[in-house]
Amino acid sequence: MKFTFLQPWAPQLLSILRILTAATFFSHGAMKLLGWPAPFPYPLNSLTTAAGMLEIVGGVLLAIGLFSRPVAFILSGLMAFAYFMAHAPQGFFPVLNGGEAAMLFCFAFLYIAAAGPGPWSVDAVLGKAK
Repeated sequence: MKFTFLQPWAPQLLSILRILTAATFFSHGAMKLLGWPAPFPYPLNSLTTAAGMLEIVGGVLLAIGLFSRPVAFILSGLMAFAYFMAHAPQGFFPVLNGGEAAMLFCFAFLYIAAAGPGPWSVDAVLGKAK
C-alpha cells in the first residue's frame, strides 16, 4: 500500500513548514534582543547579538516568504555555525549537547533553500518562487 494521500498537499505543507519554522526562529531572536516572550538567560556578546539580528530579520523575511531561498541558506549556515561553535564541543550526540534545535533548524532551512518557499509566499506572488 502506498502512503501518498498527503502528496497533493505537499506544496501547502512546505509553506506551513516554512512559516512555523521561521516564526519559531524569530522568537529566539526576539528573546535575545527584545526580551520577548521571556528574557534571554545569558549575557549578550557580539556573536549572540548578531545571531539575534539574523534571527529576527531572517525570521520575518522567511515567515512572509520574501527572498526565501537566499535567506534560508544564510540561516542554515548560521545554525551550522552555532551547532559547531556552541554544541559540538560538548559532545557528539545532539540530544546530550543541547544541539537538537540548531541541527533541526539547519536542515529545515537547507531544505527550504533547495525546495523553495511553497505557494503561500510573497516570492510566489511575485513569481520568484521557482
